[in-house]
Amino acid sequence: MIDFEVTEEQRALIETARRFTKERVIPIAAQCDKESRFPREVFEEAHKIGLANPTLPEEYGGSGLSDVDSSFITEELAYGCSGIQTSITANTLGLTPIKLAGSAEQKKKYLGWLASEPIFASYATTEPGAGSDVAGMQCRAVKQPDGSYVLTGQKMWITNATMASFFTIFATENPELKHKGIGAFIVHRDQKGLSVGRHEDKLGQRASDTAAVMLEEVHVPAAQVLAPPGHGFKVAMETFNQTRPDIGAIAVGIIKRCIDECVAYAKQRKTFGKPIAEHQMIQAMLAEMGIRHEATSLLVRKAAWNLDKGIRNPIISSYAKAYGADAAMASAIDAVQIFGGNGYSKEYPVEKLMRDAKILQIYEGTAQVQRMVIAKSMLA
Repeated sequence: MIDFEVTEEQRALIETARRFTKERVIPIAAQCDKESRFPREVFEEAHKIGLANPTLPEEYGGSGLSDVDSSFITEELAYGCSGIQTSITANTLGLTPIKLAGSAEQKKKYLGWLASEPIFASYATTEPGAGSDVAGMQCRAVKQPDGSYVLTGQKMWITNATMASFFTIFATENPELKHKGIGAFIVHRDQKGLSVGRHEDKLGQRASDTAAVMLEEVHVPAAQVLAPPGHGFKVAMETFNQTRPDIGAIAVGIIKRCIDECVAYAKQRKTFGKPIAEHQMIQAMLAEMGIRHEATSLLVRKAAWNLDKGIRNPIISSYAKAYGADAAMASAIDAVQIFGGNGYSKEYPVEKLMRDAKILQIYEGTAQVQRMVIAKSMLA
């Protein structure tokens, strides 16, 4: 039977994440956004109470929470600040390839490391000339006689790059082979030849750390080869399938924040002698936000439920990501409109919500690419 009721354990998890967001994220969000600074101490606290790495398996010291559980955490943190949330939850993106393709030794070492210490793991596919077109990457992986590889190239827009202890990096043995040449590699931060560029000065999600990663003949031992060339593309795509619902969950949090801010403002702001909440055009925008929130929440829950049940249906993840990103952006734009001139001022929170929402339509596959994927599935 279909059941939309959360369990007592999930209710407690939501309450923990909500309280943490209220007490530790919301009070500093505006300042961190202004300074383009990620508050590492907040991550350390989140790690301590189990809000970081939620899907890390229990056998390696993790919480072993479900993808549905993880989506609840993401929603609550994103409500407070999707920039801070993105850096807190990005470890899931970095560890998922290891969960999917890692050897027993790799899982024990790297997943165990993430569980035992408040460290960061970054995921790196995007390049200056290859974003959503993962198969077009140019970063080279040259195999050595002993089974190791040498990586050379550049990765862009890597979340938590300046803080990461290790990276899951995708590279190709031959760009002409497209997806058939791609492999996956675990690279330590301190390995010779790896360097990190400057912190990106972004439009939104400014509190999330983002930087480029340069690879200059980085030697990767055979023990750190996650997937040999020819097998990495499948790992990358399945990782996105498992993490895209989280983008939808971020959207749910942003939309809910838009609703709460707008409802409170509309009740106290007066024009033409009455609160703007009584104007039908304002009510219509609020109603649309409510519809978007519910629809996105249901899509996210379905996609996460599929993952928990072992049902492989990537199209549902694309639905959640594509619709949720657009819904969050539309809701944030409406929120600024409801606030009027005040919405255009940094003294009020909605302009930040609009800036933060935009990236949801871009990272982990643009809104346009999601529609290409969906259409191809429909036409197949």
